[in-house]
Amino acid sequence: MNTSIKALALATSLASALATVSVPAANAADMTGKEKCYGVAMKGQNDCAAGKHDCAGKSTMDYDKSSFKLVPTGSCVSMKTPHGHGMLKSM
Repeated sequence: MNTSIKALALATSLASALATVSVPAANAADMTGKEKCYGVAMKGQNDCAAGKHDCAGKSTMDYDKSSFKLVPTGSCVSMKTPHGHGMLKSM
């Protein structure tokens, strides 16, 4: 009985470790053909942030210059907002 519990614990640990390793690869695939564009996301529709909050969907204002939205590569700086164009770097 004790051996089967150890085997189950080992199998669970291994499965957890493998799941953790595969997550960054999936995120990298989502970035193909896209770039981070700061200052274009509407309130609560950002993909992530640079300091003010922890991440996706947490922005509290429209066009927050420290939050980004993933957009097709090459389109960011041509996006026009009431506060100017999109930016490739956080402000």
